[in-house]
Amino acid sequence: MANQSNFLKSLDWTVFTLRFIKNNFLIIFSLGLVAAFGRAIQLRAFGPVSPLAHTLLEIVIESARILLFFYSLGLSNLKNGLVKLIQLITNREGRTKNWQTALGTVQEKWLVVLINFVAFLAIAFLFNVLIDHIAYETCLFITLQSRQLISGDSSVWALILFFKNISVIPFTLIFEAIFFLWITNQLPGSLPPHQSVR
Repeated sequence: MANQSNFLKSLDWTVFTLRFIKNNFLIIFSLGLVAAFGRAIQLRAFGPVSPLAHTLLEIVIESARILLFFYSLGLSNLKNGLVKLIQLITNREGRTKNWQTALGTVQEKWLVVLINFVAFLAIAFLFNVLIDHIAYETCLFITLQSRQLISGDSSVWALILFFKNISVIPFTLIFEAIFFLWITNQLPGSLPPHQSVR
């Protein structure tokens, strides 16, 4: 029982990531959905796309991802996430302190870092296996085309990247933000109550 407890404690930042996603699912899913539709449109899921539209869509996609990262970095507060990044860039003393804290954390808890990254790779692998199964082993893509819900000129990659943008990509961005907080000793012991983007 003690070994199980210690193992779960070693996965604290991965568990925190999963709990954060659960507590803020609607906002996370909404931002992922914006990126997903943008990427699908770029890949001609709904017909031809002009170069200008393609560029504008790329701005929308990357903006949604940046907002999600800031939202995660601020632990469900967009403004706090942005402030943390600005302080990291502009505050030399704070940057040095964070760097020293991160190095100390890695030296002291290198095994915990390794365990969490293995857990991350396993979860990301499962996401990708599921997406590939949906794309290649089911009739979803053909059905969508036959019912003219997506263009007949689009490739299966439109479907694959749509699902990636609402699953493994948001998960990765949140995991990275939580990792920064954990490695610099800024991760709280418990999640704050759900807050809206502001």
